[in-house]
Amino acid sequence: MKIVIAPDSFKGSLRSPEVCTAIEAGIRSVMPDAEIISIPMADGGEGTVEAAVISTGGHFEEVIAAGPLGTMVNACYGLPGGRACAIMEMASASGIELLTAEQLNPLKTSTYGTGEIIRAILRKGIQEIIIGIGGSATVDGGAGMAQALGFRFFDADGGELPHGIGGGELGRISRIDCSMVETLLKNCRIKVACDVTNPLLGANGAARVFGPQKGATPDMVELLEQNLASYAEVLTQSGLCYGCDNPGDGAAGGLGFALRVLTKAQMVSGAGLMIGITGLESHLNGADLLITGEGCSDSQTVNGKLCAVVAEAAKKAGVPAVLLSGAVLGGAEMFGGLFSGAFSIAPGPCTLQEAISSTRRNLIAAAANIAGLYKAARK
Repeated sequence: MKIVIAPDSFKGSLRSPEVCTAIEAGIRSVMPDAEIISIPMADGGEGTVEAAVISTGGHFEEVIAAGPLGTMVNACYGLPGGRACAIMEMASASGIELLTAEQLNPLKTSTYGTGEIIRAILRKGIQEIIIGIGGSATVDGGAGMAQALGFRFFDADGGELPHGIGGGELGRISRIDCSMVETLLKNCRIKVACDVTNPLLGANGAARVFGPQKGATPDMVELLEQNLASYAEVLTQSGLCYGCDNPGDGAAGGLGFALRVLTKAQMVSGAGLMIGITGLESHLNGADLLITGEGCSDSQTVNGKLCAVVAEAAKKAGVPAVLLSGAVLGGAEMFGGLFSGAFSIAPGPCTLQEAISSTRRNLIAAAANIAGLYKAARK
């Protein structure tokens, strides 16, 4: 048999390369001679760079960049094998995982370090950048990122705002100067791996939806909303943008907005991008089975989530797809026949912590069961 393994990460437990290793171990315990192709996947969130590099035989590049509160951190980006592009995660420099719960403060956190990674990539002469923008600690409208790329912000008195401004200072911006912007940016194509459709402002915007997740109190949320609106108005008056209600503008605390407006970035499906980068469709040629997986599956899985996108690619190639999940919340009918089988890997009732701690063991057992079933069916 030829089996393709292409899972997402199991959030809070295993990254997708580790999921691949566990599933492969389970299959080989039953079918040691099977041809197995492991392709770690991701959708633009944490783990995207790792998955892209490992699945393509690429390599990592390190960058010293400012963290969300200005402290320097060791960030990185990836250069996938066989493709002239760079792939990065904003979370590498501006992510919520870099801060403790006590440090979270979207009035102060900045995407400046994200801009420093972009700048480092540009200065390598790379002309295509893929950016995953999940897991941010910021609601600065991407202003910090813009500053690192040479955009300069001035207050009403003509004074330049310091580098690394956070969401609390956006309301001070009165004028923007673009004369010092990185010239290499003009020839670079930027794609943003983002499945979030929130606009910048309003009830479903960056401040009100994502602010509380990043430590914003109700008062902070209102201030951030006002500051983002003021910031968008300055960019509009400067002729840099026309509207801030595009799907994805509110992603990563408004970083999506700044990337679209200031770098002319294109919003694309993270899962779709990874299929292209990893060459999944070519690996499906002649395959007998695809196994994918995620930490939790529900009715939203089929709405553009990675496992569904992967299964659609398998269906197009005439390959049956099986889903292994930490938990399946609902009946098989919610998947609309997309998967030949959808299985929870939990062996019985357990707490969330018990499920997380035993993910690897449960994946191995579930994969062995599936391999045994297919082996028996082929006799």
